[in-house]
Amino acid sequence: MVVDEGDGGGVDRLFHALADPTRRDILRRCVDGELSVSQLAAAYPMSFAAVQKHVAVLERAGLVGKQRRGREQLVRTEPDAVARARRALDELESLWRGRVERMTDLLAEDRPANEHEPREGQDR
Repeated sequence: MVVDEGDGGGVDRLFHALADPTRRDILRRCVDGELSVSQLAAAYPMSFAAVQKHVAVLERAGLVGKQRRGREQLVRTEPDAVARARRALDELESLWRGRVERMTDLLAEDRPANEHEPREGQDR
């Protein structure tokens, strides 16, 4: 089963980006305001280049935007991207709830009318 087939991989990129704890933390830090990549890099025990790569993954997923201001690149959270993730999860939940309801209905149809009564040899 493919969810959101016409999306061109956007949902996949979104959840791939959110799957990494460092990227989720970068996203949380940028919710309060724009931060430079240098400021972000100072918060992690990894190279500046590694943080740049994390930011690039978030940017490709549409979770953050970057704006050059002088020599710095400022990173900001894109709130619409989180709403896209919620919509994708809501679609999956709706799909699965529908399947569970259909299974419940099918099982109810299959159940013999006297199933609630114990069979011969069973305790009452």
